[in-house]
Amino acid sequence: MEKLKIAGGYPLKGTVRISGAKNSAVALIPATILAESPVTIEGLPDISDVEILKDLLEEIGGKVEISDDEMTVDPATMISMPLPNGKVKKLRASYYLMGAMLGRFKKAVIGLPGGCHLGPRPIDQHIKGFEALGAQITNEQGAIYLRADELRGARIYLDVVSVGATINIMLAAVRAKGRTIIENAAKEPEIIDVATLLTNMGAKIKGAGTDVIRIDGVDTLHGCRHTIIPDRIEAGTYMIIGAAIGEGVLIDNVIPQHLESLIAKLREMGVQIESGNDQVFVNGSANLKAVDIKTLVYPGFPTDLQQPITTLLTKAAGSSVVTDTIYGARFKHIDELRRMNANIKVEGRSAIINGPIQLQGAKVKASDLRAGAALVIAGLIAEGITEVTGLEHIDRGYSNLEEKLNGLGATVWREALTKDEVEQLKNT
Repeated sequence: MEKLKIAGGYPLKGTVRISGAKNSAVALIPATILAESPVTIEGLPDISDVEILKDLLEEIGGKVEISDDEMTVDPATMISMPLPNGKVKKLRASYYLMGAMLGRFKKAVIGLPGGCHLGPRPIDQHIKGFEALGAQITNEQGAIYLRADELRGARIYLDVVSVGATINIMLAAVRAKGRTIIENAAKEPEIIDVATLLTNMGAKIKGAGTDVIRIDGVDTLHGCRHTIIPDRIEAGTYMIIGAAIGEGVLIDNVIPQHLESLIAKLREMGVQIESGNDQVFVNGSANLKAVDIKTLVYPGFPTDLQQPITTLLTKAAGSSVVTDTIYGARFKHIDELRRMNANIKVEGRSAIINGPIQLQGAKVKASDLRAGAALVIAGLIAEGITEVTGLEHIDRGYSNLEEKLNGLGATVWREALTKDEVEQLKNT
């Protein structure tokens, strides 16, 4: 086990290149199961979630090759192997194996997914969609069993706008008989990315990126080559870092339209931002203004950037209120920021941040992926040394973090935990 050490206070400057989207990758890789011949995905991020999914595809008989940021999956020899335990429990997005395996094999056994602990995130809308397509679903000893004699298209209205349910139903429906219509669908860019891959494989999908998606099922899908979109959450994280302690940070390989809600809020705070075709330039300010933020489904402010921007708001003059309407329990980073001298209190689904205040280096623990990002940002702007543990969460979503930060002028490094530190972590 390791900890990340950050020497705070170093101004950052230069260019950072954004990796492929983590939230796309975890759906694109399971989607390859649906093909009958090899699929190549370019631009994958170097994160642990990708490695776990590679192992899971191999576990069900797939042949997987990774070279640099490119993965080729040959699904021809895959079988509907039950995956009730093991690696499937290590990431939330393992539920995409349900839709993909149901679409290809008409059956699947998948353990209940793991990932970050952000409070209840039920998969009832996924199950509702699968049942509408003709599948029988049971929960047996902590695993979901999916069975169908055949899948038939259906009209499915999602009670809650859900990225996971939208993609999962799409995966199952592309090889169902007849037309499926998903109403109240999520509109995130990652959904368009998955739909583009499936279309390149021979699927018939219209409306991805709108709230109504129409899918005409096909009998077979073939291999193709697909390039993943840039990670808007990683890009947003580096934009927030640039706003916090940057003296001119250029974020390369981005789609600025995916970041409009963040750009608007940063400008409201007084941050200088210039955007081009695939780049965003951020220049920090010593006089940040307090703002109120409410997370919403896309194109609203993303919940995945709620925790990182909370750290930035400790530098803003006045009182800011951040309300998370998506995950009400996503405030586990607040206690850690308080250890670093932040003046924040939580009331229900909102965090109230009073600033500006100088953060102080401390020993803190990441409870989930984006909490980890928030603590890294805190370490960069704090006085002294910050030690962050729980790096297994950060490694799920940020590719080459230390290399990218040090390339901008930060002083960040990893150290192995001592035996005493490991024991302390086990007891917390």
